[in-house]
Amino acid sequence: MSQSIGKTALAYARVWHLVDAKQRVLGRMSVGIAETLMGKHKPIYDPASDCGDYVVVINAKAVKTTGTKATDKLYRSHSGYPGGLKETTFENLMAKDPDGIIRKAVSGMLPKNRLREPRLGRLFIFEGEVHPYEQNIVKRYDALGKETYLDPSKIDA
Repeated sequence: MSQSIGKTALAYARVWHLVDAKQRVLGRMSVGIAETLMGKHKPIYDPASDCGDYVVVINAKAVKTTGTKATDKLYRSHSGYPGGLKETTFENLMAKDPDGIIRKAVSGMLPKNRLREPRLGRLFIFEGEVHPYEQNIVKRYDALGKETYLDPSKIDA
């Protein structure tokens, strides 16, 4: 009897990860999230297949940056029309849309191909502690980025 699971549904089973963004550095946290969304942590990783997991990020308002990025970093968007460039600072975007900052950082770290949007669709970001996916979470990441496995039978409903 073979011990390998190959490219079966069992190998591609998706796991839910919880990341607490409180006091975490934006770039370092986004690298780990992007790798989890791509599935690089799995032994069956293939760049052309979508084998990544779900990621839930909480406390998006409390994410930190290093140096003077909080005041100096600019987010640019263009409408496509002449003079249509709009610039927003990190502080203004944090006040308006804190989950957009994390989503934009993770999006920039994913490969620019047809799998980018489905991978970003598995990223759920919440400003506070409360989220509707508590029953699904299997792994948590602490402030140091260390992985903690949870026993599903011990989660309080």
